Amino acid sequence: MEMITVPAGEVTLTDRRTQRNWTVEVASFLLAPVPVTREHGRLPLVEVSWQDALGFCNTLSEQEGLAPAYRLDSLAWDRTANGYRLPSEAEWEYACRAGTSGPRYGPLDEIAWYRENSAETVHEVGGKAPNAWGLHDMLGNVWEWCWDVYDAEVYGEYRVLKGGGWFDGHWSCRASVRRRSHPTFRVDDVGFRLARSL
Repeated sequence: MEMITVPAGEVTLTDRRTQRNWTVEVASFLLAPVPVTREHGRLPLVEVSWQDALGFCNTLSEQEGLAPAYRLDSLAWDRTANGYRLPSEAEWEYACRAGTSGPRYGPLDEIAWYRENSAETVHEVGGKAPNAWGLHDMLGNVWEWCWDVYDAEVYGEYRVLKGGGWFDGHWSCRASVRRRSHPTFRVDDVGFRLARSL
């Protein structure tokens, strides 16, 4: 599977709800250029829960002779494993920005499927312009699961989603936007993208 090497760096994350911001150092890692697609075709795999995504990562890792990243019985991440995994929130946002500092890495209509141009349906991956690091669909088309817990004190085990989707307005299609959902939640505008540690 083609993967893009994301260079090391740092990113400052923000949470508009709590008015917090925090800076995270990001080690170099591998990230897929597009979200995971259905077996036959280029449409994103959707209606997949966070737990489903972890299982997919482990299965694909085993098929390719890599060490699975997750313990599914305890939902733990083995950070020494070389198998497929979800990006962390910091990795995702850092990769999305690709060295830019604004809300988006390009003009929204050129880089994303969102409410105003999607005809309210999901689209094939890779149809919009990539960011400077060759990553497509980081904004729009489907929200993407990240590894991180959103806010354990308030929302328990809810996990972070990033990127905005085909049904969202322009406000949600920004690098810094955070959404949350239960790890068993499935819906038609949520998918995921594969990462690997180096």
